[in-house]
Amino acid sequence: MAKVKEFDKGIFDLFSKRWALLTAGKPGDFNTMTIGWGGLGTLWSKPVVTVYSRKSRYTHEFLDREEYFTLSFFGEDKREILGVLGNKSGRDIDKINNSGLTPKAIGDSVTFEEAELTILCKKLYMKELDLQAMPDDVKKTYYDKDSSHDMYIGEVIEIIE
Repeated sequence: MAKVKEFDKGIFDLFSKRWALLTAGKPGDFNTMTIGWGGLGTLWSKPVVTVYSRKSRYTHEFLDREEYFTLSFFGEDKREILGVLGNKSGRDIDKINNSGLTPKAIGDSVTFEEAELTILCKKLYMKELDLQAMPDDVKKTYYDKDSSHDMYIGEVIEIIE
């Protein structure tokens, strides 16, 4: 059996290195937040995306309420904007108007004109992560002073480049 010489791990960098905007809601009533954790895969014979949100995040309310969400990926030139969108709450400010990004309807959800890649997802499943099932170092690093994340799995409905 031949060994694979090189595996393109760029797909693993989508979340951790490029970040993404996780957006839920309908045009005119949505919220977005920057995420650096997520995954792509197959579940129940469907292509899926897995994302995570704390209950304290404003976007969490929209994820719970809505049937669809999007992941929007941007070029490096939008990195500063993604940093702000990850640190400011839509409860407190109109972060979209302050961002310079242009919201755009996609089905029953929202993406942005400036996105290089958008994944439209239909929510399939949500579950709170169980802190007791996590290694101690993970609990200490990520959950010592904050609540756990909820995991959302969405079926990939459309990919727009």
